[in-house]
Amino acid sequence: MRRRSLLLAAVPAGLVTLAGCGDGKSESSKTGASPTPAPSVSASSAPPPKIVQGPLPAITAGTRLGEKPTVAKGPGEPSKDLAVKTVIAGGGRTVAENDFVQANYLGQIWSTAKVFDNSYDRHRPLVMQLSQGSLIDGWRYALQGKKTGSRVLIAVPPAWGYGTAGNAQAGIKGTDTLVFVIDVIDSFNSKSSAHGKPVPQDDAALPTVGTNTDGKAPKIKPAKQGTPPKKLATAYVLEGDGPEVKADQAVLCQFKGVVWGSDKAFQQTYDSGRLSQFSLEQMQQVVKGLSQGLTGKKVGSRVLVVVPPKLGYGDTPPSGSGIKKGATLVFSVDILAAM
Repeated sequence: MRRRSLLLAAVPAGLVTLAGCGDGKSESSKTGASPTPAPSVSASSAPPPKIVQGPLPAITAGTRLGEKPTVAKGPGEPSKDLAVKTVIAGGGRTVAENDFVQANYLGQIWSTAKVFDNSYDRHRPLVMQLSQGSLIDGWRYALQGKKTGSRVLIAVPPAWGYGTAGNAQAGIKGTDTLVFVIDVIDSFNSKSSAHGKPVPQDDAALPTVGTNTDGKAPKIKPAKQGTPPKKLATAYVLEGDGPEVKADQAVLCQFKGVVWGSDKAFQQTYDSGRLSQFSLEQMQQVVKGLSQGLTGKKVGSRVLVVVPPKLGYGDTPPSGSGIKKGATLVFSVDILAAM
């Protein structure tokens, strides 16, 4: 089935609409049942669930972090409460509500051990926000307080999963308790920044971007050479060591966008309390140069992208944006994750 997007993050105004941002190839649109709420399940306003330690089935194979696990059938009757166990304790950042979490996972039905979805086979971890209405409440409550680098085993009763409606397309009934193994890879919030290695910025024809990694907006100094380039220009400001972003992926990022010759942002995530997520394929239809400029860049990097008018808004800039017709756009983008 086609999934609803997990992410309810802010996106650049005039650049892309979040609704339906799955691109048909990224993790947010694969076949299966993700931790996204079923369409009939609204954001819960009920008190938090009681969290218990069991019962929980055993992981019988693939017991190391990052390995695809094999999980036994549930032992007897499941708890009506949310069962949570940290199988492997990580030593990274503590996950908080409203953080974005990057994770691999496997989900199966308690009573049958039938696997209904997993990200390991796709080799693309999922990125989701731990916020009300973004994903099933079982995940939302189970992962809060866990550290990155952890493997967490949980059993989610219907009340904290897909509700009495279940998820027919995934073979999940309204009475099914669900079992998930979750490998928490990383977490991000509105104060996250790229942490790559600074790269010399010695091209006088390009703007200079700040290298601060404190979660605050980097300064963008206009180029010494006043004439903007006629072709797309990209450069690393901070070069990360993650995998290269592919054209069929989506990115989670911090960004700042200015018009050539200015440091005044027409849009940015910094100081907004939110992050941005967009599909590069969809971005091709809006600001083609931004999509092209991020393709092939490494996760964990800060990238300068200078977009000429023909690859930007051209003669049709968003109304109220302050961007004039024929403007060259300059973006600083911190690539936090790709999926």
